[in-house]
Amino acid sequence: MPPHQSRLRIAGQAVQPVLVMFPLGLFAMAVLFDLADLLGGPAILGSLAYWNVVAGLIGGILAALAGAIDLMLVPHGTPAKRIGVLHGLANMGVLLLFAVVLMVRMRSPERVASGGLLAIEFLALGGAVFSAWYGGELVNRRPAAFARPQAGNRSY
Repeated sequence: MPPHQSRLRIAGQAVQPVLVMFPLGLFAMAVLFDLADLLGGPAILGSLAYWNVVAGLIGGILAALAGAIDLMLVPHGTPAKRIGVLHGLANMGVLLLFAVVLMVRMRSPERVASGGLLAIEFLALGGAVFSAWYGGELVNRRPAAFARPQAGNRSY
């Protein structure tokens, strides 16, 4: 197995990239539902958005755990270790923003978003899309960053 591939696999498929797609889709739909709700759509759209955020956070936590397992197995002394940590921190920032949105929504009985919360959701979704793209670029386009260091060229 090349050193840049995920170590956490099921049936030969990397787990983390698959898990990432679920929260991305759920968060994107939450933003769209909230936008439609604020533009005068049916009241159920706010509830759908709320539950999409809940499910997205659960999926995001699972994806973050899979990413952390993969990151623990990246060799020390490679640029991938530092880049992987930064990538994980960006993902955690996105999850924290959506968690804040969820906590604020839980305070209202209708669980709907305001314009300010929608702006935070757009910001978090933009961060999630950028982070997912960057993670894909890291693994698929720059595999040299994940190569093992040369003997005698170890930096910890």
